[in-house]
Amino acid sequence: MSDHIRVEGIAVFGRHGVLPEEEVLGQRFYLGLDAELDLTPAGRADDVALTVSYADLTAIAVSIATERRFQLIEALAETIAQDILAGFPIIAAITVRIDKPSAPVPAILERVGVTITRRREGAR
Repeated sequence: MSDHIRVEGIAVFGRHGVLPEEEVLGQRFYLGLDAELDLTPAGRADDVALTVSYADLTAIAVSIATERRFQLIEALAETIAQDILAGFPIIAAITVRIDKPSAPVPAILERVGVTITRRREGAR
């Protein structure tokens, strides 16, 4: 399938990380979502009920990233992906990107991050 709804550069403040200081101080994270679904019905009918609102996708990601704590950004991404797939049956696959620009790594770097893609069973 070649249709996608993308939301990129969602900035949130969270307390994710393995180190105790990360829980105390918190830091900024950037989230990105790429939902794969058939947009033909919505495009032909010009009807929001036939698609997924990017506002709803964003709300799920922001809620999870700001209201819960994860040691691993992998777990944060996995939880967002699973909640989106559970909440929107028309989504065949979801890609979640988490960037952590202030990771406690002894190097000069722009950011670290993970990207995961989860497909609904039976989706190609």
